[in-house]
Amino acid sequence: MAKKLLCFAILFIILVSFSASAFDLSDFYYRKDRLFGSFSDPNTGLTAFPTLLIPMGGRMEAMGTAFTAVADDASFLEANPAGSSSLRYTELVFFHNNWIADTNIESLVFTARHNNFGFALGAKFLYVPFTGYGFWGERTSRGFYSETVGIINASYRFFASHDFWGIALGTNFKIAYRHIPEAIYANQSAFATMMDFGLLTRFNFLKFYHAREKNASFGITLKNLGIAQLDDPLPLEVTAGIAYSPIRPLILAFDFTQPISLDPEIPAEKWGFAVGADLRVTDFFSVQCGFRYRGNNPRFSVGSRIDFNNISFNFNYTLDLTTQAGLDRFSVVASLNLGDRGRGQVATRVDEFYILGLLAYANGDLRAAADYWERAIELDPGFSPAIANLATVKRTLRILDEMMLMQTTN
Repeated sequence: MAKKLLCFAILFIILVSFSASAFDLSDFYYRKDRLFGSFSDPNTGLTAFPTLLIPMGGRMEAMGTAFTAVADDASFLEANPAGSSSLRYTELVFFHNNWIADTNIESLVFTARHNNFGFALGAKFLYVPFTGYGFWGERTSRGFYSETVGIINASYRFFASHDFWGIALGTNFKIAYRHIPEAIYANQSAFATMMDFGLLTRFNFLKFYHAREKNASFGITLKNLGIAQLDDPLPLEVTAGIAYSPIRPLILAFDFTQPISLDPEIPAEKWGFAVGADLRVTDFFSVQCGFRYRGNNPRFSVGSRIDFNNISFNFNYTLDLTTQAGLDRFSVVASLNLGDRGRGQVATRVDEFYILGLLAYANGDLRAAADYWERAIELDPGFSPAIANLATVKRTLRILDEMMLMQTTN
């Protein structure tokens, strides 16, 4: 416990230090004669519901949003809807994101999986205080601009087996509502529905360590497909991503995003990309960092995850042009681990039956070996090592039975 608290304290000091110096750094790359000024995008901000482009938090935000091919925790909901079909645990996750000034984003996600079928429910709420003043500085109106997004997710992993991870397909159905008080701007509140679609697969590539999990993955998504509201198009975009683990504790990820406009009169934004890394330092502590390029507002991020027995915390800090001195762009995430619905125990029993079968086979007891491997297959019908060994033993037993029959007949 002491080590965990020490790690958190060190991380908090680092993040506060970043926050204190954020204004000077953002001023450096804001000016047009500096690093990113020449990459300005005049088409930025032409779409509705900017909440859809602001990450809830978690490892996705910490890795610079390069999470399309990672998608291994509740952050998948915004990165790749196919991710729910392969999550290890059922989770209830609370997100709090200090965005800019006194603006906050609050989010909630619940996700669960049954075999190869996964589903999730999520909600996201943004509110922006707004006050209007008259010519003489008198208050004339006051209210809140707010955006609320509700998400329903479902996904399924096809062709999954011991040798082939499978191909996961998923979708999000999203409902969004934008509220603008009539006293501030009349008839500007809007309601929209949209869909996300995602594909995800994992495989081994240049793997130099032994582990059951695959060390590479690929994902692609189509996000925010829907009908424009009040002549404002939705932020439709296609993202493709890859992830690779050259060593077991390290994940490297890259995403490429191409915005799309279905309105010929409103041009799409320029392409963008994100890179991120996740390094597991100990069993309970990991660190993340990332960079996202989009227009002339590049985003740097750093974060950490601390795992306790049944709860985990993510602490992230993001630096971009919207960052001010203080704790702006600091997010906190709490994830409640609600168990794996017995999947871990099943996997352990499958391994035990498989090993017992190998021992029986080595001792020449073929029928006992066949029995153990049949029990392993009953628990996991896609466990190919037991399937292959069982087929071999059955052929051997059949040959032995035929030889015994021939000897008895003679």
